[in-house]
Amino acid sequence: MRLSPRSPETPCLVERLQGWHLPLLDDPAFLPLHPLLQRTLLLTVPRGLASALGRRQSMGALVLVARDNVPSRRPTILGLMVARPLNRRGSSWEVQHLRLALAAAELPGSPSRSQAASSLLREAIQQAPGAVSWIASASSLDHTRLALLRENGFQPQRTERLWRWSIRDAAPLSPLPAPLQLRPLQRRNAPLLWHLEQATCPAPLRQVLDRRIEDLLERSGGHGWLLIDPERNEAVAGARWIADHPGGGHQVELSVHPGWNHLLGPATEQLLRRLAPKGDQLWLLSDTDDGARQQWLAQLGAEEHGDVVLMARSLWRRQDSPAVRGAAQRISAVLEQLQPRLQPRRRSVPTPFVQA
Repeated sequence: MRLSPRSPETPCLVERLQGWHLPLLDDPAFLPLHPLLQRTLLLTVPRGLASALGRRQSMGALVLVARDNVPSRRPTILGLMVARPLNRRGSSWEVQHLRLALAAAELPGSPSRSQAASSLLREAIQQAPGAVSWIASASSLDHTRLALLRENGFQPQRTERLWRWSIRDAAPLSPLPAPLQLRPLQRRNAPLLWHLEQATCPAPLRQVLDRRIEDLLERSGGHGWLLIDPERNEAVAGARWIADHPGGGHQVELSVHPGWNHLLGPATEQLLRRLAPKGDQLWLLSDTDDGARQQWLAQLGAEEHGDVVLMARSLWRRQDSPAVRGAAQRISAVLEQLQPRLQPRRRSVPTPFVQA
Protein backbone atom coordinates (compact mmCIF):
# COMPACT_ATOMS: atom_id res chain seq x y z
CA MET A 1 0.00 0.00 0.00
CA ARG A 2 1.42 3.33 -1.04
CA LEU A 3 0.94 6.18 1.39
CA SER A 4 1.47 9.86 0.66
CA PRO A 5 2.83 11.71 3.71
CA ARG A 6 1.05 14.77 4.88
CA SER A 7 2.81 18.00 3.91
CA PRO A 8 1.89 21.51 2.74
CA GLU A 9 1.76 20.15 -0.83
CA THR A 10 -0.13 17.00 0.20
CA PRO A 11 -2.47 18.10 3.03
CA CYS A 12 -4.01 14.64 3.51
CA LEU A 13 -3.11 10.98 3.39
CA VAL A 14 -3.74 9.28 0.04
CA GLU A 15 -3.68 5.49 -0.19
CA ARG A 16 -5.08 2.61 -2.21
CA LEU A 17 -8.48 1.27 -1.25
CA GLN A 18 -8.35 -1.40 1.46
CA GLY A 19 -11.09 -3.48 3.04
CA TRP A 20 -11.04 -1.51 6.28
CA HIS A 21 -11.88 1.66 4.34
CA LEU A 22 -15.38 0.47 3.41
CA PRO A 23 -17.02 1.13 6.82
CA LEU A 24 -15.55 4.63 6.73
CA LEU A 25 -17.08 5.38 3.32
CA ASP A 26 -20.46 6.19 4.85
CA ASP A 27 -20.79 9.70 3.43
CA PRO A 28 -23.76 10.06 1.02
CA ALA A 29 -21.34 10.99 -1.78
CA PHE A 30 -19.70 7.54 -1.63
CA LEU A 31 -22.69 5.25 -1.07
CA PRO A 32 -23.63 4.83 -4.79
CA LEU A 33 -20.10 3.56 -5.51
CA HIS A 34 -20.09 0.77 -2.90
CA PRO A 35 -20.92 -2.03 -5.41
CA LEU A 36 -18.03 -0.90 -7.62
CA LEU A 37 -15.64 -0.67 -4.66
CA GLN A 38 -16.60 -4.12 -3.35
CA ARG A 39 -16.13 -5.63 -6.82
CA THR A 40 -12.72 -3.98 -7.12
CA LEU A 41 -11.59 -5.44 -3.80
CA LEU A 42 -12.83 -8.91 -4.75
CA LEU A 43 -10.90 -8.82 -8.04
CA THR A 44 -7.64 -7.84 -6.34
CA VAL A 45 -6.76 -11.42 -5.35
CA PRO A 46 -7.39 -13.13 -8.72
CA ARG A 47 -5.58 -10.35 -10.57
CA GLY A 48 -2.60 -10.77 -8.26
CA LEU A 49 -2.56 -14.53 -8.84
CA ALA A 50 -2.79 -14.11 -12.60
CA SER A 51 0.06 -11.62 -12.52
CA ALA A 52 2.19 -14.01 -10.45
CA LEU A 53 1.55 -16.80 -12.99
CA GLY A 54 2.61 -14.53 -15.84
CA ARG A 55 -0.79 -14.44 -17.48
CA ARG A 56 -1.55 -11.33 -19.46
CA GLN A 57 -4.78 -9.60 -18.59
CA SER A 58 -6.28 -6.15 -18.64
CA MET A 59 -5.33 -3.82 -15.83
CA GLY A 60 -7.91 -3.20 -13.17
CA ALA A 61 -9.24 0.05 -11.82
CA LEU A 62 -7.11 2.21 -9.54
CA VAL A 63 -9.08 3.28 -6.46
CA LEU A 64 -7.57 5.85 -4.10
CA VAL A 65 -8.95 7.37 -0.92
CA ALA A 66 -7.88 10.61 0.73
CA ARG A 67 -8.28 10.67 4.49
CA ASP A 68 -7.49 12.91 7.38
CA ASN A 69 -5.29 11.52 10.10
CA VAL A 70 -6.05 13.59 13.15
CA PRO A 71 -5.16 11.38 16.17
CA SER A 72 -7.86 12.87 18.36
CA ARG A 73 -10.77 11.64 16.24
CA ARG A 74 -11.97 8.79 14.07
CA PRO A 75 -10.27 8.61 10.64
CA THR A 76 -12.35 10.49 8.11
CA ILE A 77 -12.46 9.82 4.35
CA LEU A 78 -12.26 13.17 2.57
CA GLY A 79 -12.38 12.01 -1.04
CA LEU A 80 -12.43 9.02 -3.34
CA MET A 81 -11.09 8.60 -6.87
CA VAL A 82 -11.62 5.75 -9.34
CA ALA A 83 -9.45 5.69 -12.45
CA ARG A 84 -9.15 3.05 -15.13
CA PRO A 85 -6.93 2.47 -18.16
CA LEU A 86 -8.46 3.08 -21.56
CA ASN A 87 -6.18 0.60 -23.32
CA ARG A 88 -4.27 -2.58 -22.55
CA ARG A 89 -0.90 -0.85 -22.63
CA GLY A 90 -1.91 1.55 -19.89
CA SER A 91 -0.75 4.57 -21.89
CA SER A 92 -4.09 6.37 -21.51
CA TRP A 93 -6.14 6.60 -18.30
CA GLU A 94 -9.53 8.04 -17.43
CA VAL A 95 -10.77 9.64 -14.23
CA GLN A 96 -13.99 7.68 -13.90
CA HIS A 97 -15.15 9.02 -10.51
CA LEU A 98 -13.86 11.82 -8.29
CA ARG A 99 -16.11 12.19 -5.25
CA LEU A 100 -15.60 14.43 -2.22
CA ALA A 101 -17.28 13.89 1.14
CA LEU A 102 -20.18 16.25 1.71
CA ALA A 103 -19.49 16.55 5.45
CA ALA A 104 -15.70 16.87 5.25
CA ALA A 105 -15.74 20.67 5.03
CA GLU A 106 -17.49 20.88 8.39
CA LEU A 107 -14.63 19.20 10.29
CA PRO A 108 -12.16 21.58 11.97
CA GLY A 109 -8.58 21.25 10.75
CA SER A 110 -9.50 19.24 7.66
CA PRO A 111 -8.03 20.14 4.27
CA SER A 112 -10.25 21.93 1.80
CA ARG A 113 -12.17 20.00 -0.82
CA SER A 114 -9.93 21.28 -3.61
CA GLN A 115 -6.81 20.21 -1.69
CA ALA A 116 -8.16 16.68 -1.24
CA ALA A 117 -9.15 16.42 -4.91
CA SER A 118 -5.77 17.71 -6.11
CA SER A 119 -3.97 15.24 -3.86
CA LEU A 120 -5.97 12.37 -5.33
CA LEU A 121 -5.24 13.46 -8.90
CA ARG A 122 -1.50 13.87 -8.31
CA GLU A 123 -1.19 10.53 -6.54
CA ALA A 124 -3.11 8.72 -9.30
CA ILE A 125 -0.74 10.11 -11.92
CA GLN A 126 2.23 8.96 -9.85
CA GLN A 127 0.81 5.45 -9.44
CA ALA A 128 0.31 4.96 -13.19
CA PRO A 129 3.91 5.34 -14.40
CA GLY A 130 3.16 3.99 -17.89
CA ALA A 131 0.48 6.57 -18.61
CA VAL A 132 1.30 9.34 -21.05
CA SER A 133 -2.18 10.90 -21.12
CA TRP A 134 -5.21 11.31 -18.86
CA ILE A 135 -8.79 12.33 -19.62
CA ALA A 136 -11.55 13.55 -17.35
CA SER A 137 -15.08 14.90 -17.82
CA ALA A 138 -17.01 17.56 -15.98
CA SER A 139 -20.33 19.28 -16.36
CA SER A 140 -20.07 22.62 -18.15
CA LEU A 141 -21.89 24.14 -15.16
CA ASP A 142 -19.49 22.69 -12.58
CA HIS A 143 -17.03 25.58 -12.56
CA THR A 144 -15.31 24.29 -9.42
CA ARG A 145 -14.48 20.93 -11.02
CA LEU A 146 -13.37 22.58 -14.27
CA ALA A 147 -11.07 24.94 -12.38
CA LEU A 148 -9.64 22.01 -10.39
CA LEU A 149 -8.83 20.09 -13.57
CA ARG A 150 -7.21 23.13 -15.16
CA GLU A 151 -5.06 23.67 -12.08
CA ASN A 152 -3.81 20.10 -12.46
CA GLY A 153 -2.83 20.47 -16.12
CA PHE A 154 -6.02 19.34 -17.90
CA GLN A 155 -7.11 21.25 -21.00
CA PRO A 156 -10.55 21.17 -22.68
CA GLN A 157 -10.79 19.04 -25.81
CA ARG A 158 -14.46 19.30 -26.79
CA THR A 159 -17.91 19.94 -25.35
CA GLU A 160 -20.61 17.30 -25.78
CA ARG A 161 -24.30 17.16 -24.94
CA LEU A 162 -25.62 14.23 -22.94
CA TRP A 163 -28.86 12.65 -24.17
CA ARG A 164 -31.09 9.97 -22.65
CA TRP A 165 -33.35 7.96 -24.91
CA SER A 166 -36.00 5.80 -23.22
CA ILE A 167 -37.06 3.02 -25.58
CA ARG A 168 -40.67 2.30 -24.70
CA ASP A 169 -41.93 0.51 -27.80
CA ALA A 170 -40.67 -1.96 -30.36
CA ALA A 171 -41.07 0.03 -33.56
CA PRO A 172 -41.02 -1.86 -36.88
CA LEU A 173 -37.58 -1.86 -38.48
CA SER A 174 -37.27 -0.04 -41.80
CA PRO A 175 -35.29 -1.60 -44.65
CA LEU A 176 -31.65 -0.48 -44.84
CA PRO A 177 -30.40 1.54 -47.81
CA ALA A 178 -28.75 -0.74 -50.38
CA PRO A 179 -26.13 -2.16 -50.24
CA LEU A 180 -25.63 -1.64 -46.48
CA GLN A 181 -25.65 -4.66 -44.17
CA LEU A 182 -26.21 -4.81 -40.41
CA ARG A 183 -23.62 -6.96 -38.64
CA PRO A 184 -22.84 -7.62 -34.94
CA LEU A 185 -19.44 -6.48 -33.72
CA GLN A 186 -16.98 -9.38 -33.85
CA ARG A 187 -13.24 -9.82 -33.84
CA ARG A 188 -13.11 -10.28 -37.60
CA ASN A 189 -14.90 -6.99 -38.35
CA ALA A 190 -13.47 -5.02 -35.40
CA PRO A 191 -10.82 -3.42 -37.70
CA LEU A 192 -13.67 -1.78 -39.61
CA LEU A 193 -14.96 -0.19 -36.39
CA TRP A 194 -11.44 0.98 -35.53
CA HIS A 195 -11.09 2.73 -38.91
CA LEU A 196 -14.53 4.27 -38.46
CA GLU A 197 -13.70 5.72 -35.05
CA GLN A 198 -10.35 6.96 -36.33
CA ALA A 199 -12.23 8.91 -39.02
CA THR A 200 -14.73 10.42 -36.57
CA CYS A 201 -12.34 11.32 -33.73
CA PRO A 202 -10.35 14.59 -33.91
CA ALA A 203 -6.60 14.06 -34.35
CA PRO A 204 -5.50 15.55 -30.96
CA LEU A 205 -8.03 13.44 -29.05
CA ARG A 206 -7.13 10.39 -31.14
CA GLN A 207 -3.54 10.64 -29.92
CA VAL A 208 -4.66 11.04 -26.32
CA LEU A 209 -6.94 7.97 -26.39
CA ASP A 210 -4.32 5.82 -28.17
CA ARG A 211 -6.82 3.03 -28.89
CA ARG A 212 -6.18 -0.13 -30.87
CA ILE A 213 -8.51 -2.79 -32.18
CA GLU A 214 -8.27 -5.00 -29.10
CA ASP A 215 -9.04 -2.00 -26.89
CA LEU A 216 -12.35 -1.39 -28.67
CA LEU A 217 -13.34 -5.03 -28.32
CA GLU A 218 -12.46 -5.17 -24.64
CA ARG A 219 -14.11 -1.88 -23.74
CA SER A 220 -17.36 -2.80 -25.52
CA GLY A 221 -17.48 -6.32 -24.08
CA GLY A 222 -18.51 -7.61 -27.50
CA HIS A 223 -21.77 -5.62 -27.48
CA GLY A 224 -21.93 -3.61 -30.67
CA TRP A 225 -23.43 -3.37 -34.16
CA LEU A 226 -22.07 -2.08 -37.45
CA LEU A 227 -23.53 -0.83 -40.72
CA ILE A 228 -21.13 -2.15 -43.35
CA ASP A 229 -20.79 -1.25 -47.01
CA PRO A 230 -19.70 -4.61 -48.50
CA GLU A 231 -18.67 -3.07 -51.81
CA ARG A 232 -16.07 -0.86 -50.14
CA ASN A 233 -15.52 -3.17 -47.17
CA GLU A 234 -15.90 -0.35 -44.66
CA ALA A 235 -18.11 0.44 -41.70
CA VAL A 236 -20.12 3.61 -42.29
CA ALA A 237 -21.81 3.67 -38.87
CA GLY A 238 -21.51 1.78 -35.61
CA ALA A 239 -22.85 1.69 -32.06
CA ARG A 240 -21.27 -0.08 -29.12
CA TRP A 241 -21.84 -0.48 -25.40
CA ILE A 242 -19.45 1.50 -23.18
CA ALA A 243 -20.68 1.01 -19.62
CA ASP A 244 -23.74 0.75 -17.42
CA HIS A 245 -24.91 4.24 -16.54
CA PRO A 246 -25.34 5.14 -12.83
CA GLY A 247 -28.74 6.62 -13.65
CA GLY A 248 -29.96 3.34 -15.12
CA GLY A 249 -29.61 1.97 -18.61
CA HIS A 250 -26.49 1.84 -20.75
CA GLN A 251 -23.97 4.33 -22.00
CA VAL A 252 -23.30 3.79 -25.71
CA GLU A 253 -21.09 5.37 -28.34
CA LEU A 254 -22.59 6.08 -31.77
CA SER A 255 -20.17 6.74 -34.63
CA VAL A 256 -21.21 7.86 -38.11
CA HIS A 257 -18.70 8.38 -40.89
CA PRO A 258 -18.45 12.09 -41.86
CA GLY A 259 -19.46 11.24 -45.44
CA TRP A 260 -22.56 9.31 -44.33
CA ASN A 261 -24.40 11.77 -42.08
CA HIS A 262 -27.51 11.23 -44.21
CA LEU A 263 -27.88 7.89 -42.37
CA LEU A 264 -29.04 9.73 -39.25
CA GLY A 265 -32.57 8.42 -39.06
CA PRO A 266 -34.09 4.93 -39.33
CA ALA A 267 -30.71 3.31 -40.12
CA THR A 268 -28.93 4.63 -37.02
CA GLU A 269 -32.06 4.04 -34.94
CA GLN A 270 -31.75 0.34 -35.80
CA LEU A 271 -28.21 0.33 -34.43
CA LEU A 272 -29.38 1.73 -31.11
CA ARG A 273 -32.39 -0.59 -30.85
CA ARG A 274 -30.13 -3.59 -31.42
CA LEU A 275 -28.24 -2.65 -28.24
CA ALA A 276 -31.50 -2.59 -26.24
CA PRO A 277 -33.97 -4.88 -28.04
CA LYS A 278 -36.35 -5.27 -25.07
CA GLY A 279 -36.59 -1.58 -24.29
CA ASP A 280 -34.23 0.29 -22.03
CA GLN A 281 -32.53 3.63 -21.48
CA LEU A 282 -29.58 4.58 -23.65
CA TRP A 283 -27.23 7.45 -22.86
CA LEU A 284 -25.37 9.11 -25.74
CA LEU A 285 -23.01 12.03 -26.20
CA SER A 286 -23.25 14.40 -29.15
CA ASP A 287 -20.80 17.15 -30.04
CA THR A 288 -22.46 20.52 -29.45
CA ASP A 289 -21.36 21.62 -32.94
CA ASP A 290 -23.11 18.64 -34.57
CA GLY A 291 -26.49 20.21 -35.23
CA ALA A 292 -27.72 17.38 -37.46
CA ARG A 293 -27.25 14.74 -34.75
CA GLN A 294 -28.84 16.90 -32.07
CA GLN A 295 -31.89 17.50 -34.27
CA TRP A 296 -32.21 13.78 -34.99
CA LEU A 297 -31.96 12.85 -31.29
CA ALA A 298 -34.62 15.42 -30.42
CA GLN A 299 -36.94 14.01 -33.09
CA LEU A 300 -36.28 10.53 -31.71
CA GLY A 301 -37.66 11.63 -28.36
CA ALA A 302 -34.34 11.76 -26.47
CA GLU A 303 -34.02 14.17 -23.54
CA GLU A 304 -31.14 16.59 -22.99
CA HIS A 305 -29.21 16.25 -19.74
CA GLY A 306 -26.71 19.09 -19.93
CA ASP A 307 -23.32 19.60 -21.53
CA VAL A 308 -20.13 17.76 -20.61
CA VAL A 309 -16.61 19.11 -21.14
CA LEU A 310 -14.01 16.49 -22.04
CA MET A 311 -10.57 17.48 -20.75
CA ALA A 312 -7.18 15.84 -21.24
CA ARG A 313 -3.65 16.08 -19.94
CA SER A 314 -0.49 14.78 -21.61
CA LEU A 315 2.51 13.77 -19.53
CA TRP A 316 6.17 14.11 -20.40
CA ARG A 317 8.44 11.82 -18.42
CA ARG A 318 12.21 12.12 -18.51
CA GLN A 319 14.26 8.97 -18.76
CA ASP A 320 16.05 8.15 -15.54
CA SER A 321 19.63 9.49 -15.73
CA PRO A 322 21.33 6.53 -13.96
CA ALA A 323 19.66 4.14 -16.39
CA VAL A 324 20.84 6.16 -19.40
CA ARG A 325 24.37 6.36 -18.02
CA GLY A 326 24.46 2.65 -17.19
CA ALA A 327 23.29 1.64 -20.67
CA ALA A 328 25.92 3.83 -22.32
CA GLN A 329 28.65 2.35 -20.12
CA ARG A 330 27.64 -1.22 -20.99
CA ILE A 331 27.66 -0.50 -24.72
CA SER A 332 31.06 1.21 -24.43
CA ALA A 333 32.50 -1.79 -22.59
CA VAL A 334 31.36 -4.17 -25.34
CA LEU A 335 32.70 -2.01 -28.18
CA GLU A 336 35.96 -1.43 -26.36
CA GLN A 337 36.70 -5.17 -26.35
CA LEU A 338 36.27 -5.30 -30.13
CA GLN A 339 38.94 -2.65 -30.84
CA PRO A 340 42.48 -3.73 -31.91
CA ARG A 341 44.78 -4.00 -28.90
CA LEU A 342 47.60 -2.04 -30.55
CA GLN A 343 45.48 1.05 -30.89
CA PRO A 344 44.97 3.29 -27.89
CA ARG A 345 41.63 2.62 -26.36
CA ARG A 346 39.13 5.43 -26.41
CA ARG A 347 35.54 5.81 -25.36
CA SER A 348 33.25 4.57 -28.14
CA VAL A 349 29.95 5.95 -26.92
CA PRO A 350 29.76 9.43 -25.39
CA THR A 351 28.42 9.49 -21.89
CA PRO A 352 25.28 11.64 -21.66
CA PHE A 353 25.65 14.83 -19.69
CA VAL A 354 23.91 14.44 -16.35
CA GLN A 355 23.54 17.21 -13.84
CA ALA A 356 24.74 16.35 -10.36
